[in-house]
Amino acid sequence: MDRVKFTQMKDGTPEEYQFLTEHEVAYTKGTASRLLAALVDLDEGLSGYQVSRLGHSLQSATRAYRDGADIDWIVSALLHDIGDIYAPYNHDEYAATIIRPFVREQCTWVVEKHGDFQMLYYGHHVGGNQHKRDAYNGHKYFDDCADFCERWDQASFDPAYDTLPIDFFEPMVHDVFSRAPYDPAVIRPGEREALQNAGLAGQRAE
Repeated sequence: MDRVKFTQMKDGTPEEYQFLTEHEVAYTKGTASRLLAALVDLDEGLSGYQVSRLGHSLQSATRAYRDGADIDWIVSALLHDIGDIYAPYNHDEYAATIIRPFVREQCTWVVEKHGDFQMLYYGHHVGGNQHKRDAYNGHKYFDDCADFCERWDQASFDPAYDTLPIDFFEPMVHDVFSRAPYDPAVIRPGEREALQNAGLAGQRAE
């Protein structure tokens, strides 16, 4: 069989759906490579900053790495703006949906809400709600998102910063997206890992 015979899903046979499942599983193996290619495409996105969107993403991930953050945080920082091209009005939700099956719940929540938290830095300049993040006061991941934005997101527009190249992060992206999706041992609902690890930060220093 090289393709199914049905033209309506309700007419498919068990054999056809087994065939399709095998193809779909094989396709998922390339997710990391497609995401890395999409990151490069960010250079075609929004301009006007002193660094490109790819440069911003790499710089955010580099800062996370040098803070001693774990792989979930680093990959989340790398991909947090990957929706900028395809979902400019909800890029944070778009990115969170991509990483949700493969990283800790804590990281997904932070990526999903970082757009609201970033308003703290510029909302008052564009007629927006500078304190939009206050709607999440008391949430268990509030401080994590505030720190993510302060340390890795809003600070990562510096063309003079020694940003690591995309090749450095490629193995980490492949590692994360090779995980079994929605593995409870990975998602760990309600659990938190610090953004900074002083011991690792010293080893990873510039």
